Amino acid sequence: MTTANPWFYWALLSAVFAALTAIFAKVGIQGVDSDLATLVRTGIIIVGLSAFVGLAGKWSNPFLLPAKTWLFLGLSGLATGASWVCYFRALQVGAASQVAPVDKLSLVLVAVFAFAFLGERPTAREWLGILLVAGGVLILALKRPG
Repeated sequence: MTTANPWFYWALLSAVFAALTAIFAKVGIQGVDSDLATLVRTGIIIVGLSAFVGLAGKWSNPFLLPAKTWLFLGLSGLATGASWVCYFRALQVGAASQVAPVDKLSLVLVAVFAFAFLGERPTAREWLGILLVAGGVLILALKRPG
């Protein structure tokens, strides 16, 4: 597969790090409350990202951002937090190889929400890919025999 789109490489790296997140979290939450583990993880993210933004010279006063930006980044943050709490609880009681693919049902939901709320119009080929992902999630979510 060849692509000249820089977003693809960033998205691919995101997928790699998301996969590592599931593996590291599954090991890290053994014997620990999943909500506490989520808090620790979030603290590490805050420290690490703060250092990155500062060292990269990307810091600017966040209080100067428009109210709409604050509203939607706030909603995004709340959704992320809720997602992480649910994800860590699922990892604590389920197999990472089952939890992570079901979590990726978000891909299907993003496409549906983007269609409904952002006016994005995937092609027939893209909808087929989205449906295949949904089918794969259903197969992985089904109870294993035995």
